[in-house]
Amino acid sequence: MTKKITTIIFVLLSVFLFSNIVLAEIDTDGDGYSDEIEIKMGYSPYNKQPIRANSSDVDGDGLSDYFEYVFKTNPFVADSDNDGYNDFLEIDNAFDPNSEIKDKLPVRVEINLSEQTLSFFVAEIKWREFKVSTGKKSMPTPTGSFKIINKIEKAWSRAYGLWMPFWLGLERGGIGIHELPFWPSGYREGEDHLGQAVSHGCIRLGIGAAEYVYNHLQVGDVVKILP
Repeated sequence: MTKKITTIIFVLLSVFLFSNIVLAEIDTDGDGYSDEIEIKMGYSPYNKQPIRANSSDVDGDGLSDYFEYVFKTNPFVADSDNDGYNDFLEIDNAFDPNSEIKDKLPVRVEINLSEQTLSFFVAEIKWREFKVSTGKKSMPTPTGSFKIINKIEKAWSRAYGLWMPFWLGLERGGIGIHELPFWPSGYREGEDHLGQAVSHGCIRLGIGAAEYVYNHLQVGDVVKILP
């Protein structure tokens, strides 16, 4: 019985070690460096030229070779699952690019107060990052995890007499995520405030970024705010 168990353990260890060796030795572009090493060094494993993975797009689908690697899509075919939509469009809309069935991928948002950034994740992979402006010292943005409780395309603040486009209300303190606000006069908060903690507690996003986040999050989704 002991000999049998020992044999089973030996076989399992051999399979595990062999699999890792094979994986480490895969060299898709045949340049003498394994895919794993190239990705770790920041280079494309699919392009023979020494091009950074984030800058190379071998199949021209709009999805960088880095994301082709981490999402496990076909780097030489624009539409990995052959469903009529290229891989970039599918991931950008949180659909599985490797499945003809319209499976939605999980999305989430993290806001980092010290870095003044909002990160948008698809299937636990950081997909996009935007600069934000969060609460100033006298009116800090709270940390923690908060559900989105409402969505208003053009919210009005009675307290400050201004418009807050693409409002995503959070479940605490009357704060939310929204585009740079503007007043009835037409004056808008400046883009130069992004990256600085100068708001009244809300999380402000730039033009374009706010609409993107608004369209990709739903009521009930959770927003995590880190110190």
